[in-house]
Amino acid sequence: MSEQLDGRRSWVMTRYFFHIRDGDDLVEDTEGVELQDHASAREEAIRAAREMLAEKLLLGERIDGELFEVTDESGRVVETIPFKSVMKI
Repeated sequence: MSEQLDGRRSWVMTRYFFHIRDGDDLVEDTEGVELQDHASAREEAIRAAREMLAEKLLLGERIDGELFEVTDESGRVVETIPFKSVMKI
């Protein structure tokens, strides 16, 4: 999203949070990341999920069931990304 300020265009950033859900358990992201839009948040979640999956595979850990719940600053879920959905098999 952009706004006109004094004839110049500036981007309004939104803080997104990447909570990890595993069944009923939720690990909340308390810091978040400022990004331009939902598409950027989705790309960030996919990249992070791939990194986390790679680590879990190396450690021989279970990879089924976890997902990112991406929320905006208001706490609204804007994306749900299951970790296993980011693998290319």
